[in-house]
Amino acid sequence: MHTHTLATIFKAKFKGFTLIELMVSVSVFSILITLVAPNFNLFLTQLRVDNELIQLQRLLATARNNAVNTGLPTTLCPLNENNECHTQWHKELSVFIDINDNQIYEPLAGENLIRTKKTIKSIDKLQYGLGRKRVKFAPTGRTIGWGSNGTFKYCPEDHEESSRAVSVATSGRFYLSSDWDGDGKDELRNGNEIQCRS
Repeated sequence: MHTHTLATIFKAKFKGFTLIELMVSVSVFSILITLVAPNFNLFLTQLRVDNELIQLQRLLATARNNAVNTGLPTTLCPLNENNECHTQWHKELSVFIDINDNQIYEPLAGENLIRTKKTIKSIDKLQYGLGRKRVKFAPTGRTIGWGSNGTFKYCPEDHEESSRAVSVATSGRFYLSSDWDGDGKDELRNGNEIQCRS
């Protein structure tokens, strides 16, 4: 009799949903998803942009520190299939010692590959000055050579308001963009908003 009573209580406590309860639950869930999804997508985009810029800053720091510590000029650039620096900054980026300063990574000439950074997400853009192929650091820590100072702009697809930038100065220091005026968009150190080329 005791067993029968427990079974009756168990059945009464754990009965299923009615069709109306299920429909209401699905409707509430759909409304919540509709409200939350756009903000969540923007949040994920901002995370991606921040992560890419952190990696880029680390790569710049690696190149600069290597130049200072080894006393050898160190280059950061995207390399093509022939190991030549090119202007497609969204591709894999490499830091190497370019002994003969020809903007080509040549391991047989004793040049060392220090570090790489993976290609960015294909829908996004990473831009660095028109026609600029490299950032080169001298043993003093300063940038040297044409095109070695400028601004990296990371522009996520369909969320240009989330664009961020890293500016590289001739001193060799680099600066992350920030929302200086509180409008929700990052500005460069000169106060201009980040403009992405199409």
